[in-house]
Amino acid sequence: MDYLSDKAKGLKPYIAGIQPKESGWIKLNTNENPYPPSPRVAEALQNASIQSLRLYPDGDSAGLREAVAANVGVSAENVFAGNGSDEVLALAFQAFFSGKNNVLTPDISYGFYPVWSGMYGVGARVIPLYEDFTVRIGDYHNGNGVILANPNAPTGMALSLPEVEELVRANPCGVVMIDEAYIDFSGVASAVELVGRYSNLLVVRTFSKSHSLAGLRVGYAIGDSRLIDGLRAVKDAFHSYPLGILAQALAQAAISDAGYCAETVRRIIVTRDQTASKLRGLGWRVLPSQTNFLFVEAENAKELYEHLLAHQILVRYWDMSRINRFLRITIGTDAEMEVLIQCIEKQRKQR
Repeated sequence: MDYLSDKAKGLKPYIAGIQPKESGWIKLNTNENPYPPSPRVAEALQNASIQSLRLYPDGDSAGLREAVAANVGVSAENVFAGNGSDEVLALAFQAFFSGKNNVLTPDISYGFYPVWSGMYGVGARVIPLYEDFTVRIGDYHNGNGVILANPNAPTGMALSLPEVEELVRANPCGVVMIDEAYIDFSGVASAVELVGRYSNLLVVRTFSKSHSLAGLRVGYAIGDSRLIDGLRAVKDAFHSYPLGILAQALAQAAISDAGYCAETVRRIIVTRDQTASKLRGLGWRVLPSQTNFLFVEAENAKELYEHLLAHQILVRYWDMSRINRFLRITIGTDAEMEVLIQCIEKQRKQR
């Protein structure tokens, strides 16, 4: 007997990048930070009270929200914390877009967006990126909501702050949700600067990328207090305690060390630009990246993906129209990127 609901039968789940179980891989497929978290995270873990784990955590993550608020220059009432930005985004889909039509989003972006649209009954209107993979703001007017990653993934390109503001102004009847998972690598000002002026703007961020805490699962949203209250209501109808005691404490430690975060981001940007130059030197098209990855148009992309896989190097390939000529390559350490380049050059010589 088939016990699945009609909705469950119709879902097309998100497919995450391969997570190898054995050692020896160079992992450049899920945009993780190649450097360890701040030493303050290790110190906070060492000083954590094991006895406290018998108790439930603070369901509102008050201390973490205050730390985030101090870091970005808003009030704690403007901050919501959740179990990774994926949970925060999913809750936002439920709170602001469920049952609505004409919610605007690009055709090439984070693969979870269409999954949540299907799960929560969102009538998304998918707008094709231009041939150069840029977002044109004029295509995103008068929606009942907007979902946009900035910088976009997997393309790696960002809108400027004035462009984001134009987007918010052009959609007064719906929430404009800006997913800033990669903003620290962009050189572009965060849309958080606009939150105090626009009640329909929600900015979602994560500790996974620039703070090297993908394994901790902590994300947050910043917006008008009424949007935050809406997120909290949906969260409390779903999960009262999304963030554990350790997750809250370690994330607070990470965000307190702005200097460490800035230095690891700087190192990744340097390696990113050097790697892009080398790949262009091979005659490949590399989209201008404002993230911790490169989106590379390679001859026989699928064949190259499989060649790298055979040599224990993981990158990301999608067998989808418009992007099946591309590989997305996370920026690792200098040594890892050098092995990648050598493996690519070896394959080219063998052909």
